[in-house]
Amino acid sequence: MLRVVLAEDSVLLREGLIGLLGRFGHEVVAAVGDAAALVTAVEEHIPDIVLTDVRMPPGFQDEGLHAAVRLREKRPTLPVLVLSQYVQRTYASELLDSGDGTGVGYLLKDRVGQVEEFVDALHEVADGGTVLDPEVVRRLLRRRRDPLQRLTPREREVLALMAEGRSNGAIAQELVVSEAAVGKHIGGILTKLNLPPADETHRRVLAVLTYLRA
Repeated sequence: MLRVVLAEDSVLLREGLIGLLGRFGHEVVAAVGDAAALVTAVEEHIPDIVLTDVRMPPGFQDEGLHAAVRLREKRPTLPVLVLSQYVQRTYASELLDSGDGTGVGYLLKDRVGQVEEFVDALHEVADGGTVLDPEVVRRLLRRRRDPLQRLTPREREVLALMAEGRSNGAIAQELVVSEAAVGKHIGGILTKLNLPPADETHRRVLAVLTYLRA
């Protein structure tokens, strides 16, 4: 029997999952409808596995997945299975990289063909395995092939001007912003492209090379 903390904002789906898991001999020790309650429930019950949706109140963006990543930061061995209609690539990557990379799963609701398939995935993740829907894999690989997807539209503009050899002052003049703002954008670019701390000029060159390759 697995002790499960369930986070799902849809009342009907939440109740359905409680009944389904109970049918297979598992206990839902807490069923919550938002990310803050998920964190509290895990701290209180210390479950065998977390089953969570991605988009939850209040913003319906990535609150559930973000909470799962935070929980894995505190407890790297906490098994987490995401069940959602959406692929949120940023936090999905962080979830897969959390801990030692084991005990995680990401399934898409509309692509689960059989109840037994879902329950098997729950068991596998609880046992330390990794279960990913092929569509999730495809989207994550596409993101990793194009590192520029991590950048905001403004950061892409700044990087394009850097590739033209513009100085910070020239970029600021072109975009009608302050040099301080340009410096902040460049810092964000270097961080998001995972360029290691080194000589600033060298890092700028690496950033431009990444842009040209993409």
